[in-house]
Order: sequence, then C-alpha cells, then structure tokens
Amino acid sequence: MGSVTRRSFLQTAAATTLAAGYTATARGYAANETISVGCIGTGGRCRKLMESLNGLKGAKVVAVCDIWDQHLADGKKLADPNAFATKEYERLLERKDIDAVIIGTPDHWHVPLTIAACAAGKDVYVEKPLTHDLSEGAAVIDAQNKHKRIVQVGTQQRSMTHLIEARELIQSGALGKIVKIHLTWNRNQDRIRVTKFGVDPKTVDWKRFLGNAKDQPFDEFRFRQWRWFWDFGGGIFTDLMVHWIDVAHWFLDLDHPTVATSIGDWLMAKDIWETPDSVQTLLQYPEHNLQAYFEGTFSNARNGAMLELMGSEGTLYVDRGRYEVIPERNKRLQPKERIMGTLHKGADFSDIPDGEALHLANWLECIRTRKTPNSPAESGVSSASAAHMANLALRSGQVTKWPGK
Repeated sequence: MGSVTRRSFLQTAAATTLAAGYTATARGYAANETISVGCIGTGGRCRKLMESLNGLKGAKVVAVCDIWDQHLADGKKLADPNAFATKEYERLLERKDIDAVIIGTPDHWHVPLTIAACAAGKDVYVEKPLTHDLSEGAAVIDAQNKHKRIVQVGTQQRSMTHLIEARELIQSGALGKIVKIHLTWNRNQDRIRVTKFGVDPKTVDWKRFLGNAKDQPFDEFRFRQWRWFWDFGGGIFTDLMVHWIDVAHWFLDLDHPTVATSIGDWLMAKDIWETPDSVQTLLQYPEHNLQAYFEGTFSNARNGAMLELMGSEGTLYVDRGRYEVIPERNKRLQPKERIMGTLHKGADFSDIPDGEALHLANWLECIRTRKTPNSPAESGVSSASAAHMANLALRSGQVTKWPGK
C-alpha cells in the first residue's frame, strides 16, 4: 500500500462503508442516527472489538454484560460513561434503548445468546465459531431469518479488501479447476503453562458461565483458558482453522465437507489441555472433487496462518496481509502479488488491514440498510461445520461422514 498509513486506510475504508445517506426503514437507521450497542462477554476479544467500534462513526456502546467483575469493569472503561452494566444478559436484552449487541462469550454461549438477541429484536455481531455443535446450526439460522435480524459472524477476513479481490480472481476461473486446499495456523507460543490467575470465585457467576455445559466445580484455569476444553470451546479447529476454512468456503461457494479424518497430539499440553495442541485434518468435498488439508500447532510457526488454493493453472496464496498468484509451469497465467501491510515473522496479523474495523463497519452499514452482511449466520454455520467434522473425527479416532451420507 506504499505510503498509505494504517490510520488513513481505516478512515477511508470506514468512511466509504458508512457514508451512504440511507433513509431509515422500519428497523433501519438514518445515516446520522447513532446505533446503540450492548456488549455481552467483555473479555479480551470483545474489548478489541469495542476499541475498533469506538473508532467508527455512528455507533456507541451503551451497555455491557459479563459474569466476572473484572471483565465487567474493564468493559465499562470502553463504554459510554453512563453505560448500563449487568451480569445478567437478560437485563441487557430487555432494554429498549439498545439496538444491537456484540457477543464475545465462550463458544458454548454463542448460539443461545444469538437466538435470544434476535428474539429480543436486536441485531447481532457474534464471535466465531458461531456454533459449538453441528446440531445448533438450523436453530440459529432460523432465528436470524424469522426475526429479520442482521447477524454478522466474526469471521472478519470476509471484509478484508485484498481477500475480496483474491476471491474475484478465483471466481473468474483464472486459476483453473481448484483441486486442493492447504490451510495452516501454526504458532510458537507458550499458552500451555498452568498460571495462577488469582481469580476470586466470589467475583464470578460460575453457574451462569457454565450455561448448558455440564455442572462442575469452579476452575480458574478452565475459566481463563476455556478454548482448550470441550465443554466451552473446540481447540485449534474451532478457534483457528475456522477462519481459513471460512475463506475457502467463501471463495469456492462450498457448504460443508462430506468426509473428515483427523489426528491430534499433546506435544506441550499433556494433562493440561483437553484439546490437542498439534492437529491435522483432511476434509473431502466429493461433490466438488476437492480436498482440504489443515495443520495447526503451538510448537512451531512455520507457514504461520495462511491459505493456498491449488488449481490446474496455478496457486493462490493468501494471508492476512497479502495475496500472491503463482502460475503452474508452462501455463499462461501471469504471476501477481498484492501486499497490504507487514505480516511480521511468526505473527498472525498484519498491520494493514484492520479486519475488525472493516467487518464492524460492514455490520453497521447493514444495520442501516437491512442488506445481508458479509458473514451472515449461514456462513458461520458452514465454516463451523468443517471444524466440528474435524473434531468428531479426532475424538472418535474414525473417519467421520456428514450426517445422512
């Protein structure tokens, strides 16, 4: 992007997204009308979204909800000075002065809260993965459509401009028949160590945190590292793979894999995490004569976080900071590269673009216009289905087939 700064890029992108002067519909909003947002689950991820939202015009956080005193207090710091605060999401959803909600809770709460928010007449931005189980998909799509809500799933790569351009290349057929997909999310990070967080159980509504999970005593490590325990998350497949398989589904108009086989190992986290810290899965899409292969680990950062789509004419490489077209030998396809920002060695994110800001801007635009957002519930169910298939194969030790196949 040459001399374009991160700030000027975001200002231009957000302004382009929000500038149109739409007239308010029955549930839309005029361009100069402020959208009032409530945030449920104000942990670190949600607060990152709140920071991005605060950088956009036309919205403000007027309510926060979390079951832990510390996160509730941290969320209030990023909200309007007069923001409503509660540990009970029902109290937030019943308020008539809230137009939309951001859901940043652990995975097992995503669908129940999205359904409740839609029924309460709120538009929703919900973190990925949308579902915690294959069985939840139909209900959350039905809630979105029945209540005519704008639901944006937090797979923000669908709003990144270089990936939108890369999709156009794939859709044009320039790379020929896509036959194989390679996805990675490799990190070399110490997230394994059992840390004494010093969380006072009296400050946590543990029963409410558990929700539909089985009853169990308070455990501060599970509370703070919930992604790596089956009751609350789904490990590397649902936390990380879901981003790139979502892009693959988007680029190629895929719905779900039909067959999955997986392996996993505890190279660092044995007897600490329930979910493996190093995994691989092979997904088949036989209706498209297509294979997808994902690898993820916390022991080595080679290949970082990326996606390669391998076609008969060439390969498209994408990550969060660039894309590159690599022609096959003796083919007419021309090489091409677009670099958006610096993807620092071993890192997951580039400094440009800010996907959260772009994705939130798209959500706000669609709240105003009532158009379908970049990542509606249907796409979230689709991408999560691949992760759930991978986990079913992993946990069963068997090849898993799509229900009914």
